[in-house]
Amino acid sequence: MKAAVQGPDPSLVYRPDVDPEVSKDKGSFRNYRSGPLLDRVFATYKLMHAQQTVDFVRKKHAQFGAFSYKKMTVLEAVDMLDGLVDESDPDVDFPNSFHAFQTAEGIRKAHPDKDWFHLVGLLHDLGKVLVLAGEPQWAVVGDTFPVGCRPQASVVFCDSTFQDNPDLQDPRYSTELGMYQPHCGLENVLMSWGHDEYMYQMMKFNKFSLPQEAFYIIRFHSFYPWHTGGDYRQLCSERDLAMLPWVQEFNKFDLYTKSPELPGVNALRPYYQGLIDKYCPGVLSW
Repeated sequence: MKAAVQGPDPSLVYRPDVDPEVSKDKGSFRNYRSGPLLDRVFATYKLMHAQQTVDFVRKKHAQFGAFSYKKMTVLEAVDMLDGLVDESDPDVDFPNSFHAFQTAEGIRKAHPDKDWFHLVGLLHDLGKVLVLAGEPQWAVVGDTFPVGCRPQASVVFCDSTFQDNPDLQDPRYSTELGMYQPHCGLENVLMSWGHDEYMYQMMKFNKFSLPQEAFYIIRFHSFYPWHTGGDYRQLCSERDLAMLPWVQEFNKFDLYTKSPELPGVNALRPYYQGLIDKYCPGVLSW
């Protein structure tokens, strides 16, 4: 049976920072009350929080850092995502590529003068091709968080999913700061492995000519405990706090442009191909 369209990320309802006023205004994006949804989302985060360790993340950086998985263009990667059903977003019954274009078009409408920002909307989830490379979804999708320090309160299911993570038994990694110095800057923090970090590193490897704000948004758009929960400020530099409004602005379009009213993708492709040709042309290494 086809599931109802329920919105962008089922874990939102389990975040302590969900604003009830926003829930009223955006009710169609907050219908996350069914038991089967809870079970599926919880199971994904339970695996993630048990296995995302410092050692695991370092191994993934080494495994994928050569970007030898596939050669393809940006739009080929967008089309590839139509073969992916995201376990942290299980109830949207239209292709993933539409979300990319919906996010991009929402940004384009609100910020017509920032073409780089439009392209970020198209690019932001392309790191999910890792699932199609055989990676488990708990290592690709969902909210991100720093490894190497104790998880903070606004991490999804924080109190019930980290018991089996060995880093929390390691005195180097189990305090609030863990292996980090105060205000070291998020660029010096090892984030849980997923589509954000992979795509950020891929953009650097392929020398995308986007502004630094674009790289920053891609890297931290799933870091909800920080940009929405208000946690991990002890790790932030002044630069992080200056960049935070960009991530928060992007997040509005990532969440609230999803709907079954699908854009005319074929008509939009030439515009976005022009942006790709400007900022990240040709066949890229993934």
